[in-house]
Amino acid sequence: MEDESAKEDFEALKDIADGDEKDIDAVGQSGAPGGETKNWNLILDIPLTVTVELGRSKMLINDLLKLGQGSVIELTKLAGEPLEVLVNQKLVARGEVVVVNKKFGVRLTGIVSAMERVQPKAENR
Repeated sequence: MEDESAKEDFEALKDIADGDEKDIDAVGQSGAPGGETKNWNLILDIPLTVTVELGRSKMLINDLLKLGQGSVIELTKLAGEPLEVLVNQKLVARGEVVVVNKKFGVRLTGIVSAMERVQPKAENR
């Protein structure tokens, strides 16, 4: 019985990912497509790992051992390029660095579409 309900919810979410904005509004207002009220509190406490990636670099162990205070590591991204925001190692958004009360933060400038999230990344990590 519960499996059928989960399957229906999955199918409804799959339809939403296909871009039906009417269904998106229905989920946002009632908690589930079709006007059913679901208890979303069950998933609100699931921990996620959020990572903001400034860039990457590859180096030999020999070069790594030579690093010291003041060393500079060249990253793959150019200055001014958007940062990548990953949730559980999946790209979900892009953003830019901001400083708020002397602390770094990220202002989201774009959310990755559902299709981009499921497609494998073109560049080799």
